[in-house]
Amino acid sequence: MTDDAPDCGVHEERLVLSMRRREELDRVEGRIVDVLRRCGFDDHARFSILTALEEALSNAVLHGNCNDPAKALTVEYSADASTVAIVVQDEGVGFDPASVPDPTRPENVDIPSGRGIMLMRAYMTEVEFDPPGNRVRMTYRR
Repeated sequence: MTDDAPDCGVHEERLVLSMRRREELDRVEGRIVDVLRRCGFDDHARFSILTALEEALSNAVLHGNCNDPAKALTVEYSADASTVAIVVQDEGVGFDPASVPDPTRPENVDIPSGRGIMLMRAYMTEVEFDPPGNRVRMTYRR
């Protein structure tokens, strides 16, 4: 724990979200932001973590579950004063992250894929995709 980080304890939760209601995604984002505030994460850190979470959720809904309202998402998170770990898992078949084009390369500028993964990697300390690619684990450390 850093000197400027409060002792907020450890917060852990596992949520299974229905894709039938957007409000459920908003609710989990709100819960995580509340925990981050209680644990003393500043505006910049909260923005970074929330942006990565939104991208992971968006990818899971759109690409993983193919907008199928019968499928669910699982979100697990744990947070303390120095570290936030978030796992997002969809019910899709998965993908190979190495096959996603790098959106920063000139030849890929017009290709609309890969930006969400790029943002997750830019804002989080660690981003890992578990095989078969339908589960992303993201960690942010102060």
